[in-house]
Amino acid sequence: MQYIVDFISKELFDKAITITTDAAYFKASDQPRLNYSAQEFSDGEFFLRSTHLLFETGIRPQHFECFEVNFYKAFYETSGDFPFDIFAASFYLLSRYEEYLPHAIDEYGRYAHINSLAHREHFLTQPLVNYWLQSFKKALEYKFPELIFKKAQFKCLLTYDIDMAWSYLNKGWLRTIGGFYNSIRKKEWARVKDRWLVLRGKRKDPFDCFEWLDAWHLYCRLKPHFFFLAAKKSGRYDKNNSCNKKPFRDLISYYAKTWHIGAHPSWQSGDDAALLKEELEWLEVVGEKKITHSRQHYIRFFMPVTYRRLIEAGIEKDFSMGYPTINGFRASVCSPFYWYDLQKEQATSLLIYPFCFMDANSLFEQKQNPQQTYNELVQYYERVKVCKGVFIPVWHNFILGTDPTFEGWRKMFELFMKETVYWDAYTDE
Repeated sequence: MQYIVDFISKELFDKAITITTDAAYFKASDQPRLNYSAQEFSDGEFFLRSTHLLFETGIRPQHFECFEVNFYKAFYETSGDFPFDIFAASFYLLSRYEEYLPHAIDEYGRYAHINSLAHREHFLTQPLVNYWLQSFKKALEYKFPELIFKKAQFKCLLTYDIDMAWSYLNKGWLRTIGGFYNSIRKKEWARVKDRWLVLRGKRKDPFDCFEWLDAWHLYCRLKPHFFFLAAKKSGRYDKNNSCNKKPFRDLISYYAKTWHIGAHPSWQSGDDAALLKEELEWLEVVGEKKITHSRQHYIRFFMPVTYRRLIEAGIEKDFSMGYPTINGFRASVCSPFYWYDLQKEQATSLLIYPFCFMDANSLFEQKQNPQQTYNELVQYYERVKVCKGVFIPVWHNFILGTDPTFEGWRKMFELFMKETVYWDAYTDE
């Protein structure tokens, strides 16, 4: 109960909401009062008849029917001054309750989005919790016209996953020879020529778009977040440039001094807590700063094990809350929130920053072209902006580079930065 009240309090008010179970104290108070219980006391209070979820212990399948309120889906229908239990419904979505229940997994063993209530009830594309809070605010204003609400501000946090900083450079002779061999075997002569020219210094590496990105960040007055994959050993899913290469270390060092950097824990570290700590320590040495931000490689995380390991490793903010197979709001919210460990039934210090858009989802999963993706991107941006939330897109340097495979995506990004991002106020988070 305290957890969800704290979240709603942070979203709507500058001051914390006081919770009491003392009926006499509650009735005697001259402050605006919200009665969340099974019994209404007086007409002067805001009454919301409670449902069962927040008073339960343990994890079990929840049974409820979805219905519409102000053209948006809702559940845990109840009575009083609001048509549904916003506390229970918000807690269900934010805690990712459904991810603790038996569910189908995708080809990589991750929680599949098709399991989710948001997918089944067609509100995955909406920051539903924020929409509910807007309606809840209006209901509270109607009951208590003197209430003063928090003045929220929209923020845009650009984030990048650097899975592989360079396509051809800084790979080591073995991987370079292997790259030539694969291209020749597939008769990809243009790629053979491109690799040769890059290695001879006659052409820029197609994944190296870092200076170009820096120029856009300065133009739009934004400080982005870069998440670097730093697996010590190359694997099937971990193909970053070698941590022994000086240019890779120099790139991380430069960005640690210029922008925000974080860890992009490798696939291998997802099964090895000691390896996770090794990767974080290496980034801290190279970047000469404490690493407190992260986003899981391949968005591979499992409730509650992954988040517990991140907390133990010293991570304070995680940016993994989104789906790796479809764009949308995994937790149905566009505001940062603290992770709640449902098994231990306790709030934690890990602050979750949910993303709703990833270029790789649009390209590889949703099979969209740059124009379709641009329309989708702006739509998500505007939805978050209306809610005065935090818009977090995920970009990849290999898609925004000059590789002909991704022709048109670079121009789409430029259009988004110039026509949309630039016009909103500077923010640093």
